[in-house]
Amino acid sequence: MKLLMIYCERFAYVPVSKTLEDFPEVNEAGSYDKVLVAFIHAEAADEDNPKGVEDKLLKNVKWAAGKNNTQHIILHSFAHLSESKAVPIFTKTIFDKAETRLKNANWQCHQTPFGYFLDLKLDAPGVSQARIFKSF
Repeated sequence: MKLLMIYCERFAYVPVSKTLEDFPEVNEAGSYDKVLVAFIHAEAADEDNPKGVEDKLLKNVKWAAGKNNTQHIILHSFAHLSESKAVPIFTKTIFDKAETRLKNANWQCHQTPFGYFLDLKLDAPGVSQARIFKSF
């Protein structure tokens, strides 16, 4: 898994075009303040250890959110960080399980529409902990 985390004072998206037909239609835009956005790329090798990948994802996003003093996390599929890609349903399942676990632990968590290209707007401060990359 490749994980790029960016703390945003403000993050917003608008669905533009659907790229994966097997996922629901979404037309609603979203906007959030003081949020850690996790740009997540699941790789084919991750499919061999879904629980381990999910655990590492959660550990990293919680740590980065804490470093940026926020309880709010956005999970965003960003399949542009590696040439290897997991199948979409695997990635979506990881997102759904991670979101449930975060919410059960009293974190605020949302997902951007899965299987879409989105117009993104983000306002990210220029501090070292606002941008973190992890590969596992």
